[in-house]
Amino acid sequence: MGLLSSVRGATRCCTGRLVVRHFSPVARRGERPGGQELSRLLLDDLAPTQRLELLFGLSPCLLALRAARRRVARLLLQAGRAELQGERAELLREAEGRGIPVLRPRRQKLDALCGYQVHQGVCLEVSPLRLRPSDEAEEASPGEDPQQLWLVLEGLQDPRNLGAVLRSAHFLGVNKVITCRRNSCGLTPVVSKASAGAMEVMDVFATRDLAGFLQAKVQQGWLVAGTVACPGPEISQSSQVPITNCLEFIWDRPTLLVLGNEGSGLSQEVLASCQLLLTILPRRQLLTGLESLNVSVATGILLHSICSQRKCFPLEKERGQLSQDPEEPSATAEGLREAQYPGLSLGSEKQRPKGG
Repeated sequence: MGLLSSVRGATRCCTGRLVVRHFSPVARRGERPGGQELSRLLLDDLAPTQRLELLFGLSPCLLALRAARRRVARLLLQAGRAELQGERAELLREAEGRGIPVLRPRRQKLDALCGYQVHQGVCLEVSPLRLRPSDEAEEASPGEDPQQLWLVLEGLQDPRNLGAVLRSAHFLGVNKVITCRRNSCGLTPVVSKASAGAMEVMDVFATRDLAGFLQAKVQQGWLVAGTVACPGPEISQSSQVPITNCLEFIWDRPTLLVLGNEGSGLSQEVLASCQLLLTILPRRQLLTGLESLNVSVATGILLHSICSQRKCFPLEKERGQLSQDPEEPSATAEGLREAQYPGLSLGSEKQRPKGG
């Protein structure tokens, strides 16, 4: 015991075990002010405590602090950076203003803590975000707003796909996102990073009975539009649900857009609840194995084709008018759509596909 206690740098950690730290003269010369003491912290001392998770990445951490929906235990900023500027400086000010402890571990420790994900030198130790029950999703009646769009996800399992889907949904103005609790990815830090932090400011709802949820919405006057990969002639002939090119879809009533699992798509039970199936037609002959798009890419295309029909954008309401010459008449939604999709008209003169 006397021999060990005489070793330079030998101390006891919080668990009582003796830890020997080796110090390098080169490392000491390279340390920046304030980093020397923090660099001696044990990796065990930096590990997230139980019931907390490690959020990583600049945008997710900054948006999580702004949204204030999570309990924040600590902010970890990578040591060794010459000076904190821009969003990193804002992050530090926000944390200090709320009395959140700030640590400056070295990059190697941050890498290990978040499983060698791309953390950009920023991590937050936070409480998890939970999916909200679908019955908490407040809604207007279909007659009040005919252009409501809810995105429904069945069995998405890849957290990066889910994050990219949430980012597109937030950007394009989806009103609500509903997911299935069974065989679906949760709201993890990887999802938040892939969403560029959009997950931190969105409410994501979940249901255990997706087919029952869809059937209830049909009874309330909603259109349930499923999605399918580019169908061959045999699929088109055998399908009992009408299949429509997404560019020909007319959005004139509240709609649920339903996307399925990355590999198997929509289950038969959910397909039976759909009144319409939307598809994205390719622009060339496709080789075997390339007949479909990644689910997050397909989601972005489908949402854009639908949301482009919105009569006015929220940003226009906030600003009062578009940036244009006052004497010029404002472009209508129909005019915008006519320019984008020649032959596709707005209004009731073009009948919606049967089954809606």
